[in-house]
Formats: sequence, C-alpha cells, structure tokens
Amino acid sequence: MLADIAEDDATLADLMLLDGATNDRLQGEQYGLSGISQFELVYGIPNAQIIRAAFLHASQFGSRFNDATRGAWYAAGELETSIAEVGYHKAKRLAEIVVPELPRQQPDEDVTEYDDWLADFSAEFSVLEPASAYSDYLKPEPVPQCYAAGQTLARQLLDQGSNGLVYPSVRRDGGLCLVCFRPALVYRPRPGGRYELRLRLVGDVYERSVKRVHP
Repeated sequence: MLADIAEDDATLADLMLLDGATNDRLQGEQYGLSGISQFELVYGIPNAQIIRAAFLHASQFGSRFNDATRGAWYAAGELETSIAEVGYHKAKRLAEIVVPELPRQQPDEDVTEYDDWLADFSAEFSVLEPASAYSDYLKPEPVPQCYAAGQTLARQLLDQGSNGLVYPSVRRDGGLCLVCFRPALVYRPRPGGRYELRLRLVGDVYERSVKRVHP
C-alpha cells in the first residue's frame, strides 16, 4: 500500500497523484484508452468495476481476440473450460521464470486463488463454426504470436459492429468460449466462487489441481 512507503501525508498525496496518472484503469475511466472510449464503459450497476477492469487492463500483447489497446470479457460455458484456460496461461508464465537455486531453475510449485465471475448475455454473437474452417484463429502456439490473426479478425468485426465471438476452447477439447466486445452487454456480473489453483512441476510440465475454497 502507498501509505506503507509514504513518510508523511504530503508524500502520500503526491504518491496517490502519481499512481492515478500511471494507472490504466483510472486513466481509462476518465479519458478512455486508444482502443476504447470512456463512453463505452459502464457505471452505476453492481460490480461495474469488474466489467471496466476487463476492458481497461489488456495484457501487453493482447489476447486471442483483442489487442493491447482494448480489453474484452472472456468467458466459458463450463467452469472446467475456464480453469483449463486460466491454468494454461499460469503454467506458461511459471515456466518462463528462472530460479537459479532450484534444480530445474524454475518454480516447483505455485498456489493461487482465483475468483470465478458469472455473467449473462442476451445478444447476437458471431460463431466460429466449424472450427476446422477457422484454424488460423485457433492456433494453440506460439503465444502471443498465434494471436495475430484473431486480433486482426476482432478489429474487423468491431468495425462492422459485432458484439463478440463464440468459439471452441483451444485449451480444453469440447469446451466453448465467448469473447464479448461490448461492456454494456455484460449483464449481471456476479461472483460464482473462489478456487485454489495448484500447479506442481512433474517432469517438464505443470500438473494442475483445483479445489473450491469459498462459496
């Protein structure tokens, strides 16, 4: 917390101003980002900040169907699919960490808690079906290079007024995913539970186990 490093109230005030000036969420809420206007964001409804965060905190290289200038709301039809998607990316980040003092020079284990958020949708979405016809947009590797085609498609669809995409999960066979391009179409966001994701290095891969820790 900023209060822990501030020597006095004046310093704390300066730190808070600096944090606000460099915080993507705060800047986006006030001025928008290069890929999304502040007028598209939602306010005044329960958990509106969760929706805003999804659209204002795109990763450095973007994701499968959004680039770094504009986030999106990603969801899955089943919890197991969401876990597979989250678990894959967490394991990939762990594998890139170098820990010289460990025998394999990467973390042996990692335990993280994740909140599952539920939402309702009542709109028309584009559908990537059959998957074989859209293989360029559903490549599993290499990340993030394999996202290039999907990000191009997403920009085209946004320009055409599309609400988003329904597509087969790349990380779980038979799973179905959805990406919503429009903040106002994420209805009734609500917590669905908290889960502990444990990744343990076995051989060259991370094995995953999940348990619910909060209703």
